[in-house]
Amino acid sequence: MTGADGAVLSTVLDTGAGLVRRLAVVPPGERFDGVAGAGGELWFVIAGTGVLASGGGADRPVRADTGVWLPPGAGYELRAGAAGELRLDSVVLPAGGAGAGGAAGAGSAVEAGGAAVLSELASREAEVTGDRRFRVLFGPGLGCEAATQFEGEIPPGRAPEHFHPYDEVVLILAGQGVLHAGGRDSPLAPGNCVHLPPGRSHCLENTGPATLRVLGVFHPGGSPAAKTTG
Repeated sequence: MTGADGAVLSTVLDTGAGLVRRLAVVPPGERFDGVAGAGGELWFVIAGTGVLASGGGADRPVRADTGVWLPPGAGYELRAGAAGELRLDSVVLPAGGAGAGGAAGAGSAVEAGGAAVLSELASREAEVTGDRRFRVLFGPGLGCEAATQFEGEIPPGRAPEHFHPYDEVVLILAGQGVLHAGGRDSPLAPGNCVHLPPGRSHCLENTGPATLRVLGVFHPGGSPAAKTTG
């Protein structure tokens, strides 16, 4: 769907419970503007560069691998740079969650008045669980109490199946793999998105020669290292 602001917005996944993943494509020089929903939104810049204005504060540059937390009701205007289109992942959270709260941690900037919070992936410390690495952009105590946004890196191979006590939506950023869940095997490629309800046993297998890179959002917030096998 093309909006009056020039952006093309499409729904990638709708869990039916208020957790919705969308892709926004903003052509060069065009803008994407609006107001965050009642539960807030978590963004991640997949490709391109731009400038974000929110909450009446100073304009701030964004680029690939920038995470953005928009608290409930925060207004925004994102303008793409002139060099190429900007591709943005947007996860709309269910209403009734916690607000921004907490401290933003290194690499983030919190503004008063319901403005956006930015977090650069390069500034986040890598955490290791088994042979997998992840970096948390936002979460409880890291600028967003409502949910957790993280980037994960999975080497070739398969780990044991596990489950979490929260909703998880996963976007494939790079690589090839297979999702093992609910007795089914589903191929994964860049742009694919999956929803894993609370308690659903699953495993992401990397079937390619390179790292499988994923972008995950947990609702409510939690650590990617916290999992129950079985």
